Amino acid sequence: MALNIRPIAGTGNRVIVEPAAAEEKTASGIYIPDTAKEKPSKGVVVSVSEQDADAKKPSVKVGDIVIYGKYSGTEFSYEGKDYLIMSEKDIYAVL
Repeated sequence: MALNIRPIAGTGNRVIVEPAAAEEKTASGIYIPDTAKEKPSKGVVVSVSEQDADAKKPSVKVGDIVIYGKYSGTEFSYEGKDYLIMSEKDIYAVL
């Protein structure tokens, strides 16, 4: 699912990630209230920049499931969904 927007690279490759939903209940079946839910650190890449200022292409691609820093990126909403835009260097791993 690609967005109709494309991030501008600037000084580094930028990616737009749709964060995974926060866990609703624990493995033992206990429901977690909204105030205690942690920010997700996993999501799906939905858009990537073409290349950075050094003409390097991003190593992640649309559809990759990635793990990123808990407080990485800038949150924004587009057409009713929440997304994060972040530098590719804030992504720790591709699953």
